[in-house]
Amino acid sequence: MELGNIKSGVKKQTRKRVGRGIGSGLGKTSGRGHKGQKARSGGGVRRGFEGGQTPLYRRLPKRGFTNIHAKNYTEVTLTMLNKSEATEVTAESLLAEGIIGKINDGIVVLATGSLEKALTVKAKRFTKAAAEKIEAAGGKIEVI
Repeated sequence: MELGNIKSGVKKQTRKRVGRGIGSGLGKTSGRGHKGQKARSGGGVRRGFEGGQTPLYRRLPKRGFTNIHAKNYTEVTLTMLNKSEATEVTAESLLAEGIIGKINDGIVVLATGSLEKALTVKAKRFTKAAAEKIEAAGGKIEVI
């Protein structure tokens, strides 16, 4: 075997030649049948077209909406705060330590788990129970 003899593993399909006589099997109408919209050049209907009947996407009701003012907070639990090495915990320090993946509109601290050390936590929001548990452990909370 030499470089000039290597064949590709992909089979090459030959182009279908239509309209080249009845002997080819695809002569005259070129496999498009007789007359009608699909036989014409540029013919055919768009996706979702139901022959003039009101299409499904218009028959179904609309529901709900997207609130453009909604805040998307990254949730942080007290168990996650235990993993932090810093004494002053911020969104940036949690991101740097790899405890959270990304910061959206800030972080909200939830009361899941328990806190074993005194920390100063800076966040956008705290649940009441989380704030109580942080202060009970000897820490401080700061709403930014």
